[in-house]
Amino acid sequence: MTQIKKEDIKQEVFDLYDAYAHNRLDRRTFTQKLSAYAVGGLTVSSLMSFMMPDYEGAIQVKADDPRLKSEYINYPSPKGGKTIKALLSRPADAKNKLGGIIVVHENRGLNPHIEDVARRAALAGFVSLAPDALTPLGGYPGTDDEGRAMQSKRDPKEMQEDFIAAYEYLKTNKDCNGKIGVVGFCYGGGIANMMAVRIPGLAAAVPFYGGQPALADVPNIKAPLQLHYASLDTRITGGWPAYEAALKENGKKYQAFIYEGANHGFHNDTTPRYDKAAAELAWQRTIGFFKENLN
Repeated sequence: MTQIKKEDIKQEVFDLYDAYAHNRLDRRTFTQKLSAYAVGGLTVSSLMSFMMPDYEGAIQVKADDPRLKSEYINYPSPKGGKTIKALLSRPADAKNKLGGIIVVHENRGLNPHIEDVARRAALAGFVSLAPDALTPLGGYPGTDDEGRAMQSKRDPKEMQEDFIAAYEYLKTNKDCNGKIGVVGFCYGGGIANMMAVRIPGLAAAVPFYGGQPALADVPNIKAPLQLHYASLDTRITGGWPAYEAALKENGKKYQAFIYEGANHGFHNDTTPRYDKAAAELAWQRTIGFFKENLN
């Protein structure tokens, strides 16, 4: 079987995967369209398996890492899903109260990758909370295809309330100093922007390739922002110039970075869209930003 390398894959294949991962193509149509790129020893099935996430092989901080205290908790979300399950993590040796970070998943629920990211945030010296917006439907089902289908069935406004409730829960957590930031990816990046608009007390927001808020809502933003975009992600990055103009016009505090040659999802190290250099730099910037604003 041909060993596939990221460099061998045409950009159109990444664009097709993006459409599939965001419910703009069903699996059958995605497979059909991939067949056009199954040339030179590549098969549709080998392309499919190459593009799909590898959760087991990419975990950086294991669930039982002794440096952390991690547990699943449930918190109330009266305006949303009523009760939401979340992964709560903090450094095992923490002596003082720490800043809090809400980690918001993509459009498929709290999968192993986002749990890993939440543990990475805790390992950097924070209390992290990673909610699962699929809780009212039974929680992340084990595959992203099912997760996407489930998440599309939830009321978007109720899901927003679930993450606002996460902020309220973490703010009063006994290990937290009350300063809360949010980092979100894809769907979660949009949620990070939404939380910056809707929560006056939010201390920092870091959207990764997230949909921008309505420009009329920008005056409501109080939290400093750090925004991460990918140059090849025209779908999301195309909305940045207007957002930046509104942030400037309203005197908002922000930093923005566009990573050249990177795709949407470049921080997710479980798929070939991962860009190691961009992901590591973006994460280093993210943690530095949180240390500056939450400690």
